[in-house]
Amino acid sequence: MWKPGKTKAEEQFAATQKKAKQVVREKEKLEQERSDRMAKLRALRLAKEAADEQAAEVEKTATETKKT
Repeated sequence: MWKPGKTKAEEQFAATQKKAKQVVREKEKLEQERSDRMAKLRALRLAKEAADEQAAEVEKTATETKKT
């Protein structure tokens, strides 16, 4: 008697589905890494801008003090 089991087509379909899920996970991982990298760069840029602004303020204060 024939036992109901997975047919070759069902096995191939399951393998295809598994590979598709793996590709999606890899894509999500890459997107997360890119997002993290962009956030890091943004934080560095903002920190640099704040430091530059502070340095400009100190320089402005120093030149005003020298004039007086």
